[in-house]
Amino acid sequence: MQVKFWGLRLETNQLDLFSPNELRISHSNRTPVLLMDEKTLTKWKQKIIIHQQQVRTSESNQQVSLFNLPKSHVDPDIIDPFTIQLSALSFYRLPVDSPGQACLYFVIDMSTNLLLYIGETCKSNQRWKGVHDCKRYIENYIDLHYRYELKTAVNIGFWWDAPVLSKARQRLELSLIQKWKSPFNKENWKYWGQPFGKG
Repeated sequence: MQVKFWGLRLETNQLDLFSPNELRISHSNRTPVLLMDEKTLTKWKQKIIIHQQQVRTSESNQQVSLFNLPKSHVDPDIIDPFTIQLSALSFYRLPVDSPGQACLYFVIDMSTNLLLYIGETCKSNQRWKGVHDCKRYIENYIDLHYRYELKTAVNIGFWWDAPVLSKARQRLELSLIQKWKSPFNKENWKYWGQPFGKG
């Protein structure tokens, strides 16, 4: 390869890492990225919303006996993620003076009342600062909605009465994941698939 520099021709000895043939082969061998079409996305969301609304409705219809003992504040049956005050997903970028505290958190698309993810942490101000698979799922979810010009309003809510001990908090988290069947939690991919885990 010749390069002109102030009217002089210089030979460069820069080598290509791949030949043009190798580039063509590697490009054609890549697995194509498959996107949900708009109809499939809408059906996927609707199935999950129906399940989650049935969970809410069945709880509100349960009859209370005069002799029932009050439920513990860590009972998964009394935690309704849709009644928790929500914050913007960018909350973790705000300056804070402490690592935070133990809590459960819920990622919800408020445009359709769809609970997407349930998580737990002992440091609420640090959990989302680093790499988190759910952040990628949310980004892919929002991007697909943007592509089809569908409304979305993904926010996060915190439940501060979570147990301080990790094992107790994780047990509560798991029971809520199983109950609500939040689609971004890996425990529920068998029900809803993993359409936003790629990329």
